[in-house]
Amino acid sequence: MTETKALRFSDEELAELNQRMAGYSPQEILRWAVETFHPKLTMATAFGAEGCCIIHMLAEIEPSVRIFNLETGYQFPETLEMRERIKRRYGITVELVYPELTVEEYEREHGGPLYNLRPDQCCHDRKILPLRRAVEGYEAWISAIRGDQTEHRRAASLVQADRKFGLIKVNPLLRWTKKEVWNFIFAHDVPYNPLHDRGYPSIGCAPCTDPVPEGGDERSGRWAGTRKKECGLHVIEHEGGSGI
Repeated sequence: MTETKALRFSDEELAELNQRMAGYSPQEILRWAVETFHPKLTMATAFGAEGCCIIHMLAEIEPSVRIFNLETGYQFPETLEMRERIKRRYGITVELVYPELTVEEYEREHGGPLYNLRPDQCCHDRKILPLRRAVEGYEAWISAIRGDQTEHRRAASLVQADRKFGLIKVNPLLRWTKKEVWNFIFAHDVPYNPLHDRGYPSIGCAPCTDPVPEGGDERSGRWAGTRKKECGLHVIEHEGGSGI
């Protein structure tokens, strides 16, 4: 775990903020984040439906907010193609953040891929460590999590201290449902990953993402057949936590 940086808000101030923001729309939360932190505000996106909604909102509120994608080397081609679609639609270039080792170097070092044998280690090396480097010098980051997706996300707040990365984390869609996300996409013609139309409600790295039967839990295709449901980026870490 990296040394935690001093955060701008105390726990008491964050509690007051969340109470005040309880009735805020995602756009109002984003405007607050921009007014409070920009230009030291950034966003990580995996080009999921929720992330595309936030990119649409930021394009209207403050398109200069830096947005990046953690390019693990294992993403679907359709996911990477979203970068060009976003650029054409909004004029926003999403930065690709890479791990230190290419896929070939990484698999050679470990004698093959780790995503089946040690998926937590793979996520740590190819997502968590690159994100730590990507957010150096920033004070806050925006995520697109929804609270109804997993147990860890249910425990999140609209604005919270993210001690794993030493930042304030802003979750503008935390109280939205899947239906609200898709209503927004269709109402505003937001570009979205075509894999969503092929049975992939939640999309991560290709080797670790399976389609989900209609009506199934939207996270059940992630690391299917295992108890793992998170890469670790959104697992709340307390002082002394493991970081994975």
